[in-house]
Amino acid sequence: MGGGSARSGAPVTACFLPASSALGHRRSTLDAPATTPFSTLIRTASHEQHTEAENSSFMSDMLGGRLGVAAYRRYTEQLWFVYQALESASGVLADDPVVGPFIRPELTRSAELERDLAHLGGPGWRTGITPLPATAAYAARIEECVRDWPAGYVAHHYTRYLGDLSGGQIIRGTAEKTWGFARKGDGVRFYVFEGIPNPAAFKREYRELLDALPLDDLEKQRVIDECKRAFALNTAVFRELGEEFPLSA
Repeated sequence: MGGGSARSGAPVTACFLPASSALGHRRSTLDAPATTPFSTLIRTASHEQHTEAENSSFMSDMLGGRLGVAAYRRYTEQLWFVYQALESASGVLADDPVVGPFIRPELTRSAELERDLAHLGGPGWRTGITPLPATAAYAARIEECVRDWPAGYVAHHYTRYLGDLSGGQIIRGTAEKTWGFARKGDGVRFYVFEGIPNPAAFKREYRELLDALPLDDLEKQRVIDECKRAFALNTAVFRELGEEFPLSA
């Protein structure tokens, strides 16, 4: 669903943009030099899952301008369900010592998504929209982390919002060009962060928050594994969208 390049350190398809054995990843991550920033560990350890998500056929076809606006609308609907779950944490976890620093009002996307969906589907856009099974599973996992494991929620927060700030901007540009939306206007407002005038600086500060997480090595490894899971959940959503909107021969 959004995303960023591995070079920038942000997910590309977390915008809803087979690995080595878990044991192998655990050893390589925990054996990394103690001075390696956690933001670097989480980026490099999830690179394979990130790449798989961003190379999905649906995302490739959408970014290539080969799909109709109905596919983009359906994709945006799925994002809405995910962000309803993601942003339910704002009141619940705002004072949590792990999650609290990441809860930033300038990141909130639900209102922008609803404005985009009203543009795409009219004032009655809520009527009849449904989550794909993969989307429902994705949202349920986020809600589970909000409820039971705040540190795991950080993994989902990272893959989504840093992705939206990075590769999500590629999706915005494609949508404006392919379906004629006004630049940064209705239809693509989800990708416009008016409260973040300097995305590069914001992402640097975000990575510093990751580096400062008060977690031991085993808990950090669990967060890394959850990040991989978040990308896998994104990939599953893309797969089902691809089945619903196959590219015509």
